Amino acid sequence: MRIIARNTIIQFTERHPDARPALEHWYRVAKAANWKTPQQVQSSFSKCRPLNAERVRFEIHGGNYRMIVAFDYQRGVAFIKFIGTHAEYDRIDALTVSQF
Repeated sequence: MRIIARNTIIQFTERHPDARPALEHWYRVAKAANWKTPQQVQSSFSKCRPLNAERVRFEIHGGNYRMIVAFDYQRGVAFIKFIGTHAEYDRIDALTVSQF
């Protein structure tokens, strides 16, 4: 997959260094993947949850953080839409958020 907004991950891990290993792992797996469905994403990350046909919510660092990614499966692109704390996630609409 082509990851859009990788810089978002870097900036987030500068503010939350404890999330760095988990986000780096996510990036490596996603970059190497060729997912075509939300179910394929879920087979790689069992704690993620498809929100609709496009968006998937990932638990990061034991659920302390959340990341929402919108996928264009046909083009092989993943757009990072949101990364934040669990409390920040509770205040957004996961289906429409576009933080970056």
